[in-house]
Amino acid sequence: MYSGKTVLAAAILGLLPSLVSAEQGVTANQVTFAQVAALDGPAGALGQGMQQGMRAAFEEANANGGVHGRQIVLDSLDDGYEPDRSVTHVKAVIEGDNHLGLIGAVGTPTSSATQPVATAANMPFIGPFTGAGFLRDASHGNIFNVRATYFAETEAWIEYLVDQQGMESIALLYQDDGFGRVGLAGVTAALEKRGMTLSAEGTYTRNTTAVKKALLSIRKSKPDAVVMVGAYKPVAEFIRLSRKIKFNPTFVNISFVGSDALAQELGEAGEDVIISQVVPFPWDASVPVVAQYQAALTAVNADATPGFVTLEGYLTGRLAIKALEDAGTDLTRESFLKALAGLRTVDFGGVTMSFGPDDNQGMDKVFLTRITQDGGFQPVTAAGGS
Repeated sequence: MYSGKTVLAAAILGLLPSLVSAEQGVTANQVTFAQVAALDGPAGALGQGMQQGMRAAFEEANANGGVHGRQIVLDSLDDGYEPDRSVTHVKAVIEGDNHLGLIGAVGTPTSSATQPVATAANMPFIGPFTGAGFLRDASHGNIFNVRATYFAETEAWIEYLVDQQGMESIALLYQDDGFGRVGLAGVTAALEKRGMTLSAEGTYTRNTTAVKKALLSIRKSKPDAVVMVGAYKPVAEFIRLSRKIKFNPTFVNISFVGSDALAQELGEAGEDVIISQVVPFPWDASVPVVAQYQAALTAVNADATPGFVTLEGYLTGRLAIKALEDAGTDLTRESFLKALAGLRTVDFGGVTMSFGPDDNQGMDKVFLTRITQDGGFQPVTAAGGS
């Protein structure tokens, strides 16, 4: 969870230039990254989860002597999932010159605002928690993604609902911003491939839970399924209200929703809600890197429970560590970017990331899960997507 340690890190950030000489975030015994992400508000659990997962990876490396003798430090700054705040923080990080790179951003609207700033400064932009297509342009040279795209997720939804389940009427709830519109485009394209169109659509405003109007509009079309592109709090509100008025289509959510947070918000109302995923099952210790993640997570927080978001954060941290290793002892932002650009096939033990000169996305897999009666997760049988 978001802790006092994060608050302290944020408070200290502005003082760093006077406290330590760390050009580009590198000293003889330390390397520092900055995370600018939602740590509070309707998307706060996502930023907290990414933070916790990355810290687990970094502390695991630190316990083994760090990378080339350097301990890895993460400073986290809360942008509240608001683009203007995100830009302010990112500009401060760049101007302060006390961080090697940006890592673990959360969201499409915030990344849309900050990525051009980071790219202009040639600042590494690693593992953003979003599947937005504009971040898959490898020509920028500073962006390195872990996860599959939202287009891959939405295609997997429609393949399952229409091709496998034979559904004929699909409605969409989406956040009224760049994130939601990426989802809208993905769903529309997947349906058009099958000669279909949306039966209804509804929107809500970012950082609110004002979904009632959208619900009443969507309900009129009596859809077989409602696919949803939003954050966990408004999505949970939509599903809870739907259950109350006996509106029970199949509900399908994008990975950004935050599976664990959504399941907790919904409680009993969450049973059978479907969520697409872009990382392996966080509880499957038969996968070597998942077992390592579980141990690293427990070492950082004995009370932490495995989850999809923290696992993505851990894998993002491991990707940064691999590039630090490859960059060698003479670490600079330039050598770190060169190491990132030189990554090809990286096997973390049951999870493989593949990169290339024109491919800045490590993983492509998408699979569907369903919330169980007890709030856990199980794979959806014969789920589509790859």
